[in-house]
Amino acid sequence: MYDVVIIGGGITGTSIARELSRYKVKTVLIEERDDVAMGATKANSAIVHGGYAEAHAKLKGRLCYKGRTQFQKLDDELHFGFDPIGSMVLAFDDDQEAELEKLLENGKLNGLEDISIIGHDRILELDPNVNPDVKYALYCEGAGVCSPYEMCIAMMENAIHNGAELFLNTPAIEINKTEEGFDVTSTDERVFSGKYVINCAGVSADKISALAGDDSFRILPRSGEYMLMVRGSGDAFNTVLFQMPTKMGKGILITPTYHGNLLIGPDAVNEGIADRDTHCERLLSIYEQALQTSDKINIRKFIRSFTGVRPVSSTDDFIIKESEAVPGFINVAGIQSPGLTSSPAIADMVVHDILPKAGLELVENPDFDPNRKPIISRKILEPMSEAMKKVELPLSDPNCYVCRCEQVSRAVIDDAMSREIPVTTFDGIKRRTRAGMGWCQGTFCRARVAAVMSEKLGYEINPGFDIEHSGVNRVGKNEIVDYIESHLKDRE
Repeated sequence: MYDVVIIGGGITGTSIARELSRYKVKTVLIEERDDVAMGATKANSAIVHGGYAEAHAKLKGRLCYKGRTQFQKLDDELHFGFDPIGSMVLAFDDDQEAELEKLLENGKLNGLEDISIIGHDRILELDPNVNPDVKYALYCEGAGVCSPYEMCIAMMENAIHNGAELFLNTPAIEINKTEEGFDVTSTDERVFSGKYVINCAGVSADKISALAGDDSFRILPRSGEYMLMVRGSGDAFNTVLFQMPTKMGKGILITPTYHGNLLIGPDAVNEGIADRDTHCERLLSIYEQALQTSDKINIRKFIRSFTGVRPVSSTDDFIIKESEAVPGFINVAGIQSPGLTSSPAIADMVVHDILPKAGLELVENPDFDPNRKPIISRKILEPMSEAMKKVELPLSDPNCYVCRCEQVSRAVIDDAMSREIPVTTFDGIKRRTRAGMGWCQGTFCRARVAAVMSEKLGYEINPGFDIEHSGVNRVGKNEIVDYIESHLKDRE
């Protein structure tokens, strides 16, 4: 019998598991996919938001800043990658200044002390490549960027290190109330019995809640497509750059990523299904809107498109509470933006408020260790001429660069595979080491990584498994470059 069964291995589920591991609480997290961070956590803007955009009347407005203030300490302990580079919401006419004032006042209601409205000269001083027609901006000094899937992996590794358990490839298909709590049954008829169940199932949260007997809300998936440019392209910008927000979201943004790529997007489409395909027409629109922020974006540096699916709730707010219909069952649902930023505060709310009120006794774990060593750290790449000398080493050599573009060594891959979470796919290695995230997108290293994995695991790894079995159709590099260049030329 577990004290707590968590369903869902995204950033909220893993953050709660890690916070629970501070105490003598027997915790298990079950995840239907073959790794953690496989839903919205691996496909989002990777922004640590300021906390001014969501209304103070909403829970997500009140939790965002509380979460943001914890990121530096968490990164110091877990080493997932966080950089408070600041953000700006840009205004290009006088009428928009009033909207910035509303955001400023809302931010202050939410507790922010590091926001202000700045003018043209200060904007260009902070970020010289912004469109010079800009007039005003809401500047938030403490906002920033992080690596969301690395954060999720780090949370779960540390939770396991401190006693939590993880079961991958374990979807919940039945939840039954018992005298002692709940029985959660998986597809292979394994039963996880727990006194409390926490539902962190993302776009499936309404289905999991209904399994337990609570159908009080719906999840309405909203897709957003992104364009990612090659490492180094992010150097053209110093801050996260937002356009004016709309009812559908925070608008098209331009941001450097933690590891130096340039990220553009997302759009927002309410499709009602979790469609992760990408489309030329939508990417063209995203690119054209981004050009309004800056013309210093080179489409020829494009390397990848992807789609994130936001689990928007029917309440249009976070749902974080014990079910009224099913005592002991706790929903953590509708965690769309700013869910990543809010995740530490969500974990605090669940662990320190909701669970104790529901009857869980928290006794400190005297052996709790908050620290986790990084798998990778941010680095400047070597000249390719030097890197190739390491590429040519035998794959068995720890110093061999298995991945050429991102210069990922055999030793790093070995480390990633020796951690608390089993890694059985190329994409799992990719998220932990950046192998395959460079210019060639794995064309060179995919088979090499699979060879190392096969040796470590003792069975053959198919290097094309993730792509061939994903069912996702993404617009390719050459296709989107040709499409955008031809359409821009036609409009000249």
